[in-house]
Amino acid sequence: MSSSAEKYDVFQAIADPTRREVLRLLTEQEMPISQLTAHFPISRTAIAKHLHILSEAKLVSGRKVGREKIYRLQPEPLAELKQWLTYYEQFWNNKLSILKHVIEHDGES
Repeated sequence: MSSSAEKYDVFQAIADPTRREVLRLLTEQEMPISQLTAHFPISRTAIAKHLHILSEAKLVSGRKVGREKIYRLQPEPLAELKQWLTYYEQFWNNKLSILKHVIEHDGES
C-alpha cells in the first residue's frame, strides 16, 4: 500500500502530540488552517499534513468558506478509543483493588 493510499485510524491519529493539540483547539471552535498554524512552531504545510491524518481518521472535517477551509472536530470516532480505554481502566481498577487489599491486610497474618 502506498503512503498516499494509507488510511489512518483514531489510534494512529491521536498518537502525535501536535494532532492531539489540534483536536483540543477544535473543541473550542471551528478554525481555518491559518488560525491553527498560529498555535504551533511548525509550518502551515506540517499542520496541513496533520489535518490530513485527522481527516483520514474522520476526527476532523473541513468545509470551504470562500477561499478558506474551516475545520471542525468530529468526536464520534473517539468513542472507539473510549471503549478501548474503559476495558483497561477496569483491568487497572481490579489490580489496584487487589493491591490495596494486600497492603491493608499485610500486617494481619
